[in-house]
Amino acid sequence: MSSRKETVLDLAKFIDKGVQVKLTGGRQVTGTLKGYDQLLNLVLDEATEFLRDPDDPLKTTDQTRHLGLIICRGTAVMLVSPTDGTDEIANPFVQPDGA
Repeated sequence: MSSRKETVLDLAKFIDKGVQVKLTGGRQVTGTLKGYDQLLNLVLDEATEFLRDPDDPLKTTDQTRHLGLIICRGTAVMLVSPTDGTDEIANPFVQPDGA
């Protein structure tokens, strides 16, 4: 067994590519991944935060806020996904209003 700690995620393939990061507390940020460490601390450049709906804090709106260069603490990172090759689809579980 190796004494060197390795991260569960292999983020090397996402360096200098766009990623979307969801953080604990509901914040959602996109940016260019510039670096990371074994604790999953992330460095994002040209970061943009999607603002939440004031009426429903669990939903994000189309409004954004430019953050620039940021560090996301690994303890707050819940999800890291690439922005290229992903599309948003309609929720198949939402019932139509007439039902």
